[in-house]
Amino acid sequence: MDLYRLALKPLHLLEAEDAHAATILALKSGLGPRSSYDPPELRTEIAFTGGALAVRNCVGLAAGFDKNADVPLAMSRAGFGFVECGTVTPLPQAGNPRPRLFRLSEDEAVINRMGFNNKGLEVFASHLERYQGRASAPVLGANIGANKDATDRMADYVTGLKRLWGLSSYFTANISSPNTPGLRALQGRAHLDELLGQIAATRADLVRVTGNNYPIFLKIAPDLSEEEIADAVEAALAHGLDALIVSNTTIERPGSLHSALATETGGLSGAPLFGLSTSALRSAYKAAAGRLTLIGAGGIASGADAYAKIRAGASLVQLYSALVYKGPGLIDEIKRDLVQRLRADGLTHISQAVGSAA
Repeated sequence: MDLYRLALKPLHLLEAEDAHAATILALKSGLGPRSSYDPPELRTEIAFTGGALAVRNCVGLAAGFDKNADVPLAMSRAGFGFVECGTVTPLPQAGNPRPRLFRLSEDEAVINRMGFNNKGLEVFASHLERYQGRASAPVLGANIGANKDATDRMADYVTGLKRLWGLSSYFTANISSPNTPGLRALQGRAHLDELLGQIAATRADLVRVTGNNYPIFLKIAPDLSEEEIADAVEAALAHGLDALIVSNTTIERPGSLHSALATETGGLSGAPLFGLSTSALRSAYKAAAGRLTLIGAGGIASGADAYAKIRAGASLVQLYSALVYKGPGLIDEIKRDLVQRLRADGLTHISQAVGSAA
């Protein structure tokens, strides 16, 4: 019996954001599940200049669940191969007014307009410092963003990179949230080149001073055109980034939605995002032509979904919203199903399936 799945019913009696806070508190108290299932078929790594980021399995936790890096070790113990925390901004930020998080239960979807609510870089950094030198340290990514009221949003990404350098396993520049006005404009090629140029220059300085290098990813929206996705790929390559995460939430509202909450503003995630995000992933894989690692996110709720992302071009996958409806047992379910699908296709490692259906 999956006790954690049974716990979803009382949690769903709470307002969505309160339920999330209760979940984080329970995890901080040591009540989270533990998994030891890490099949060798799913071990993988992302190569970058000066090294490789190795993960014990290709299934990761997407940003948004653990905004302040409160429970990365708990989520790693639950079975994720890597855990992305944030989005964190330089200064603490309250985010948008509540309510701002909505369950679309009929659609197994979520709409959020959180607005990068977080406790800021200093708290985030203090939490990451707990893991320095520990053998049990999780593979942990820092998803960095800009404060809503920043006069120079590009400088905020540089600030985040500098403050957290040496504390996380990798970094993700989040320019694709729909809940900070004007943020998605950074995805335009001219703005993107300027931002990534600043990130690349900062990285070079940090590598020179510290002697350490870390992978840097870019997270894009699923609402971009094929041409815009190709531009994002070329910009990432031009400035030496190591992977593209495809994708963030969508501002679109598919006609298939049934929930009365579907009209709420914000980013839509969960099952209805799967088709759009996977289409964007295919476009990115075509544009990258093997030159850039891709990470598939958006709508993954089963092993079949994860395998479809991998066959569309993703080397790793991330999920979050499906946990709201299926609980943490889903993590191992996906890993076991991936192994079965690899064997059914006569494959011995997940890397052999990447892009096989693109």
